[in-house]
Amino acid sequence: MIEDLKTKKGFIAAMDQSGGSSKKTLVNYGIDESDITSDEIMFNYIHDMRSRIISNDAFNSDSIIGAILFYDTMKRDINGINTVEYLKNKGIYSFLKIDKGLEDESDGVRLLKDIPDLDKVLDEAIRYGVIGTKMRSVINEYNEYGIKKVVEQQFKFARLIIAKGLIPIIEPEVSIDAKNKKVIESFLRQELLKNLYKLKKEDYVIIKLTLPDVPNYYNPLLTPKNVLRIVALSGGYSRDIACEKLKENKKMIASFSRALLEGLNINQSDKEFSEGLSKSIKQIYKASVSKR
Repeated sequence: MIEDLKTKKGFIAAMDQSGGSSKKTLVNYGIDESDITSDEIMFNYIHDMRSRIISNDAFNSDSIIGAILFYDTMKRDINGINTVEYLKNKGIYSFLKIDKGLEDESDGVRLLKDIPDLDKVLDEAIRYGVIGTKMRSVINEYNEYGIKKVVEQQFKFARLIIAKGLIPIIEPEVSIDAKNKKVIESFLRQELLKNLYKLKKEDYVIIKLTLPDVPNYYNPLLTPKNVLRIVALSGGYSRDIACEKLKENKKMIASFSRALLEGLNINQSDKEFSEGLSKSIKQIYKASVSKR
C-alpha cells in the first residue's frame, strides 16, 4: 500500500462533496435545484451520481490510485456492495473526508470546525476498510499568524489520525483568488516543512495543495521521507487550465473534484457518460504522469 501511494502512476479522485457543496455539484450535473427538496433527496442524488462514476469501466486502478469519500458515501452500497469494498475490488484505495466544514474567516484564514466525534469516525472508517483521511482548511490572504494556525491545526489532527494507523491528507488550500498568492505559498511551504520534520519518519502523510504560482515550488516538501505524495486540488480552475498547470509541476499528481466531474450530466446516455468520464480521466492521468 505504501509503495503504491508513493510511486504508482495515476491520481486520487476527490469524490467527497459534502452538504455544503453537494447542491451546486448536482446543479452542474444537470439536476434542477427545485427537485432538491431535502438533505435526504440531495444525498440520494449525489450517491447515484457517484455510483454511476465509480461503477463505470473507465474508473479503474490503471489510472486511479485512490478515491476520497464523503462519510455518507462510505456507508452506502454500489450494486449491493459497500462503496469501500467496491473500490477495493477495483484495486482503488479509499480515503474519508473527516472535517465538519470551516469556521468563519479570521486572520485571513478559515480553520476547521471542531470534530468532536473524531475518534468514533476514525474507528468506523477502519472497520469499513478506509486507509486514510482528508481535512480541508482555506487560506484567503497573507497573514502569517493565520497561516501558522491553519498548519498547526492540520498537524494536530494529523497526529491523532496517524495514531489510529491511518494516513492523513493534509489540505491547507490557498484560494486561487488570493492576493499575494506567491507570498502565501512561500510562507506556507516554510510552515509545512517545519511541522513535517517534527513527525516521526514512519508517520506517513499526503499533502494536498493548490497548484502553485511558481512551478515545482512545493517539491521540497517531498524531502521528509514520511511524505508519500504531494497532490493538487483544482481549486476552481477549469479542467483544461488545472491540467496545464499540473503538467508544469513534476512531483505533483491530481486530486481533482469539480474538474473531474466537468462535462458529466445526468441526462447523458450511458455511452455519452462513459465517453465524457473516460476523456476526463485520461486528461487528468496524463497531466499527473506526463510532465513538461
